[in-house]
Amino acid sequence: MSRQENSDATVLDPIVLALVQNRLDHISHQMGWVMTRTARSPIFSQSHDFSCFIADPDGTLVSQADGIPIHTGGGGFAVRALLRDFAGEIDDGDVFVLNDPYTAGGNHLPDWVIARPVFVAGILVAFACNRAHQSDIGGGAAGTYNSAAREIFHEGIRLPVMKLIAKDETRQDIWRLLMINTRTAEALDGDLRAMIGSTRIGADRIAALVEELGMAQYRDYFEGILEHADRSFRRCVATIPDGDYRAEEAIDNDCFEPLDDAIRVRLGVSGEALEVDFTGTAPQIQGFKNSSVANTWSAVYMALASYFDPDLPRNEGTFRTVTITAPEGTIVNARPPAAMTMNTVFVAHEIVHAIWKTLNQALPERSCAGWAKAVHGTTSGRTDEESPFVMYHWNSAPGGGGVEGRDGFNQIGHLIALGGLVLPNVETYERLYPVLFKRQEFRTDAAGPGAYRGGTGCDFEVQINVAAEYAFRGEGLHTPSCFGAAGGRAGEVGEMDLTFADGSTAQPPKYAVRRYGPLTLRAASPGGGGWGEPRQREPHRVLRDVRDGVVSREAAASIYGVALGADGKSVDETATAALRTGL
Repeated sequence: MSRQENSDATVLDPIVLALVQNRLDHISHQMGWVMTRTARSPIFSQSHDFSCFIADPDGTLVSQADGIPIHTGGGGFAVRALLRDFAGEIDDGDVFVLNDPYTAGGNHLPDWVIARPVFVAGILVAFACNRAHQSDIGGGAAGTYNSAAREIFHEGIRLPVMKLIAKDETRQDIWRLLMINTRTAEALDGDLRAMIGSTRIGADRIAALVEELGMAQYRDYFEGILEHADRSFRRCVATIPDGDYRAEEAIDNDCFEPLDDAIRVRLGVSGEALEVDFTGTAPQIQGFKNSSVANTWSAVYMALASYFDPDLPRNEGTFRTVTITAPEGTIVNARPPAAMTMNTVFVAHEIVHAIWKTLNQALPERSCAGWAKAVHGTTSGRTDEESPFVMYHWNSAPGGGGVEGRDGFNQIGHLIALGGLVLPNVETYERLYPVLFKRQEFRTDAAGPGAYRGGTGCDFEVQINVAAEYAFRGEGLHTPSCFGAAGGRAGEVGEMDLTFADGSTAQPPKYAVRRYGPLTLRAASPGGGGWGEPRQREPHRVLRDVRDGVVSREAAASIYGVALGADGKSVDETATAALRTGL
């Protein structure tokens, strides 16, 4: 590979630069493929609740191509914590583990980072990293989500940056410590080995790339990637009219009591510089939805990157022009020992929504509707005396928001995954867990109406055949959890109920930890927001929705102004024209 030089500065070959970026991104994907093929837990092998990323020797992310955006945007905090705590003690063959959001650059405790330094000719050149959400890390409730937590000590084991493998020798004392602090040791053992193996593959590929570029040149190309990303996003910011744009996203509970507060944000734009200021945001709360710095920064980066061109580079160079102000002691920058396991979903969702709302004001031509919030939690128990299990009810995922030209996704994982979280296969779950799925279908009339409607959400019903513990996390229950854009409307709220063996029923709270005998859980996840005036929706789209069962004939007429023929298979053009003109 080559580069060109002039008398003023090093000029990198743009073709080689693009190839290096693509090569790094491909390495990130390769690490992910290793993980899905070797991990023991379905949370990884099926649902892909992990992310792989690569950092330069200073801890700056140069690739975050594979995984979930909320995981990787703050990955640099973890690597820089490693460099701080082990300065002068990083050797070839070392592997580090960490998770703590206060001391180790973590986002929340279930997401463990495996970071492997990469050496070429005895020199540290990069880090290959994998951040993955473990099935169980101890704490007050099985399955990592303790809805009753009031401080971080209730949430599981806290890991500062620790050297798990030293010069290719596993530290068995640390390994044993990790294994006795989980309810699912067999799964954790296999998953950790998969994470370590994925970073080994990544490190080998990165070292080969650096050797091809040459030790004298590789840092120029890494910096060139970051500079290209910076220039790319500056061009995006330059399209935003200068000014201050303000918005908020409501917070209606603190996991224990109702709350009337909000994430408040000011988006300040001046030329190619952008400021995100959370001054005035709600103070930290008693529940587990407080955000760490790494998580908040990651949510901001995700909100900004997802609003613009899909080919925008995904590395830390992209956000060099962004300044973030997050006052300490607020829900977006909590002080210890605040609980925060839920933060990667909520309040990250609210942070993204608030920023999207400011951008909708500034760039209405790019506006997007809000995504619905999830209602699903976890169920944990034992299939027999020796086989513990933790099951995530992701099959009841909510609907996404519409944009101009496209309806919202009918059912998709959390907003903070942007489609990166895969809904699991029900047949596989029935084989792994003591459950029977009875229903999983799109809801009717739950999608936010619009010229491009929101996602429908899902009507989900599952029978759990053993006594089990339930960690409820129903943020999408009871109150609207998304917003419409450009004249569109919000989707319907979520619902959940339990039917017990004796036929009695109950509605669980939004957040709680409960233990029940065998039961049937039904969850109706909320619909996403619609984009554009509903009566501007093309009639043939409304007809298709009615025939698909996601919009009723009555709603077609009253909301969308579309009348169907007597056979229900065609649009009555005359009656539709009368409805839409108000005659």
